[in-house]
Order: sequence, then C-alpha cells, then structure tokens
Amino acid sequence: MLRLDDIEVFVNTADRGSLSAAARSLDISPALASAALKRLEDELQLRLFARTTRSLRLTAEGEHYLRHAREAVRQLREGHEAIRQGQQELAGLLKISMPSDVGRNVLLPWLDAFQAEYPAISLQLFVSDRVADMYRQPVDLALRYGKLDDSSLVAMPIAPGNRRALVASPEYLRRHGAPANLDELARHNCLRFALDDVLYDRWAFPAQGKVVQVRGNRSSDDADLVRRWAVAGLGIAYKSRLDVTADLKAGRLRLLLPDVMGEEVPLQLVCMHRSQVTPVVIRLRDFLRAQYEQLCEAGA
Repeated sequence: MLRLDDIEVFVNTADRGSLSAAARSLDISPALASAALKRLEDELQLRLFARTTRSLRLTAEGEHYLRHAREAVRQLREGHEAIRQGQQELAGLLKISMPSDVGRNVLLPWLDAFQAEYPAISLQLFVSDRVADMYRQPVDLALRYGKLDDSSLVAMPIAPGNRRALVASPEYLRRHGAPANLDELARHNCLRFALDDVLYDRWAFPAQGKVVQVRGNRSSDDADLVRRWAVAGLGIAYKSRLDVTADLKAGRLRLLLPDVMGEEVPLQLVCMHRSQVTPVVIRLRDFLRAQYEQLCEAGA
C-alpha cells in the first residue's frame, strides 16, 4: 500500500535535487528518507530516480509520476488545513446584504440554520433590491443575482444554474388562460419590476433569441411584492426560479412555457477582496451552496 509520507519524501527529493536536503526539510534522517524512496519504488515497481555517487536525477517514469505525487501532497495539506480550521470555533460578525424576495423567503431560513450550527457567529442583514455599494455601505458580503459589473469584486457561486421563469397562479390561469408562446405575453397582464425610475418591461429569453415587450397595470421596486401579486392571481411574473420554488411546490404558482429557457440569473456571494474570504466566509459559502444543491436534488 502506498504511504503518503513516502510520496512526500519523493516530492521533496525531486524539488531539492538531494536526498539529504529532503531529509532535512522533513526533519528525518537520510536513512529514513532513503528507505521511504525504496519502499515507494518497490510498491510502484518503478525506478523513480537514476542515482550515481554524485548525482540524483528523475527518470522518465519519475517525471511522469511527480505530477500525480505533487497533487496528492497538495490535497493532503489542504485536508490537514481544513481539519485544523474546522477544529477552531467559527465566530464573529457578518454584515450581509441581499435581495428582498430571495432574502426573506429562501436565504433567511438558510441563514437561520447556519447560525444554529455556528452560534458564535452574529449576523447583521440588509435586505433591499438596490445593489449595495460595498465600498460605501457597512457590509462585508453581498448575495447578488446575475453577473458582476465590477470585475474587482470576488464572486463565489451559490446557485450557478439559476434562471428566470414565467409563473402565474392557478386562479389567474383559470380566468385568463396560459400563453401558448412568448408572443402571447402581449395579451396578458404582466407584473413588472422597477428600480430607480427604470421599468423592466422587456423580458429577455436569450436561448430563444427573443426580447418581449410586456405591459401590465402593476410594477414595484420590491421583488417580493411582485411575487405576492403573482400568487394573488393578479398577473404573470418573470421571476428567479429560486424566488418561487416554494410557491411552485405548494401549487400557489404554476410554471408557464416550461420548454422556454429563461434568462440566467446565478446567485453569488460577493466580497470586496480575497483577504475577506476567511474560514467563516468559506463555511458560509459551502453551507449555502449545499442548501441550494439539496433544493435541486429535491426537484426544485
């Protein structure tokens, strides 16, 4: 059986070009290092080094194996570091901004579960559909939909496969029928999102190569309110699938034109620079990503 400490001796020897130098770096005797190399070569049934009294060089087989050995050592070290960090108590204050609808109805329960698992972490939440200016507002992290305009920010995917979907309530469909295609949206009351005097009344469907101009008697700068109007049977909404997952499962909303692929709206955890990607932030990222993956496995 291969021993990882033998592999580490091999990598160190290749890096330093000397068995004695590798032994010193690992704080073991040259005899132990030599035995480790011999054990590894015997296990692999390969000659990894060509040795003379004055030199030590990799064989062709050794050079090929070195790539795999480096990766094994790297993963081992990362595993040790992850265990070390996991043994430390995760604590501190996280100031997080997030959109209204997904924030209240999806992320809040996830964050409650995260805090229950790590009670030494405190959360301060900012809920708004206006994009937080992370350089001016007192936030550490932001959960955002879509691609980032500022390439200097660090983005960590949470829901990379999320898309928009057309939805309406059973009551609305009973009264008005369902659109048979995208062009028929023109005859329906469409519930629109508006922000900073911009009305989002052109719904894009890139996979179909279409942008549809829609009309309706209601608009709001609160995405949660648009979803509530849809649930109340007041029109058709074009929502992030993540926002309406619970409504679709409960039958409060129905998916329209299921074969039409909506616009991509990945959800990302964002911070200003890599120094902010602390063990706490990494754990939060992994926790939220796992929640989303469970939602997908459940058929959301």
